[in-house]
Amino acid sequence: MLELVLPFVVMITLIITEAMILQYVKKVSINWPDIIFNLNSGHLMLWLFRGLELVCYHFIYTHFSFNLFVHVPIILTWLFTLVAWDFGFYWEHRLHHKIPLLWAIHMVHHQGEHFNLSLAIRNSWYSSLTSIPFFALLAIAGVPTPIFIAVSIFHYSIQFFNHNAITPKLGLLEQILVTPTHHKVHHLKDQYYANSNFSGSFIIWDKLFGTFETTPTDRTIAYGSHGIMSQNPFWASMLPFMKMLNILYTPSLGHYRLPNALLVSGGLFLFGLVLSYVYDYGYGYHNVNAIQYLLFSSLVLGSIALGGMAEGKRWGMISWFGLCWLMLLFFIILLQWSAVYWQLFMGLMAIHGTITFAMWLKGQYYVN
Repeated sequence: MLELVLPFVVMITLIITEAMILQYVKKVSINWPDIIFNLNSGHLMLWLFRGLELVCYHFIYTHFSFNLFVHVPIILTWLFTLVAWDFGFYWEHRLHHKIPLLWAIHMVHHQGEHFNLSLAIRNSWYSSLTSIPFFALLAIAGVPTPIFIAVSIFHYSIQFFNHNAITPKLGLLEQILVTPTHHKVHHLKDQYYANSNFSGSFIIWDKLFGTFETTPTDRTIAYGSHGIMSQNPFWASMLPFMKMLNILYTPSLGHYRLPNALLVSGGLFLFGLVLSYVYDYGYGYHNVNAIQYLLFSSLVLGSIALGGMAEGKRWGMISWFGLCWLMLLFFIILLQWSAVYWQLFMGLMAIHGTITFAMWLKGQYYVN
C-alpha cells in the first residue's frame, strides 16, 4: 500500500518544513501543540470514514449508475469530473456553513487559530461522512470510481496547498484559482468573512454565486471560530453536537505541562504507527481480523490519550504510558515483530511513554 502511504509522508514533511521556515526564517512564533492536535485530530477515524465514502461511491456507481459516460471520450469524462467535483465541493462547503448539523462537523476545522499547512488536516472525525451524498451524484451519472478518486486527490492537494502561510499573491492565478490569499479570508474569525470564499480549487464559483470577498484592510487579522475548544480529538468532535443537544460540558486544562519536544515527538511516533497501519491494511474493509481490530482501537485510544496529555490531564499521562507498553507487548506476542516499521515506532513509543511518565511522576512540570 505504498501508494497510500507516500502522500502522507510528503504531507507531514511539508507541514514540518513550513513550520520550521516560519519559526527560524520568518521568526513567527509556532504553536507546536496546536500543530500536533491538527495532525492528531482524527487521522484513523477520518481514514476509516474516507474508506467508507469510497465504498459507498463504488456501490452506487456499480448498482445505480446511468452510465452516461460509456460512449464519451475519456478526456471529456476527466474534464467533466474535474469541474463537477469542484462545483459539488463548493455547495457542500457552503451548506456546511448554513446547516447547523453540518456546521457542528465543520466547526472543528475552523477553530484553528493559526493559519498553516497543518490546519488543512484539522477536522472532525465525521467530516468524510458528509461528502457521501454530495458526490454520489457523480456516481449516479456514471463517473468511474478510479477517475473520481484521482480527481479527488487532485482537488484535495490544491486545498492542502491553500492552507500554507508562506506563498505570496500569485498574480493572474488569483483570478482563476483558489489561492492561500483567498482561503485566509475564509478562515478569519469574523463570521462575515468566514461565510465567503467557499470554493475548493476554482474561485469562479464564489464570483458566480456572490460569495467572493477580498482580504479586509480595516481590521485586525485573527483566525479561528467561536465555540468551546478542546485539544482532545474525541471531545473536539463531540462538543458541537453536545451543544446542539444542550448538554453542557466545558473541557478544563490540567496542571501538568510537558515540554513541546515530548508532545511533538509523541505525536510523530503515533503518526508513524498510523502510517504503518495504512501500509499494511489500506482502508481495512476486507478480511478484517482480531489483530487489526485491536491495533485500530489502540491507535484511536492513543490519539485520545495524546490529547489528554496536551491538556495536562492525569489520565492522559497514565493512559499514554499504559497504551505505549501494552501495544508493544501485545504485538511482540501477536505479530512476532513482523516488520521493521512496527518494531521502530512501537519501540520509540514505549521509550517515549516511559520518559513522559517518569517526568510526570517527578513533577518537573507541575504548575501551582
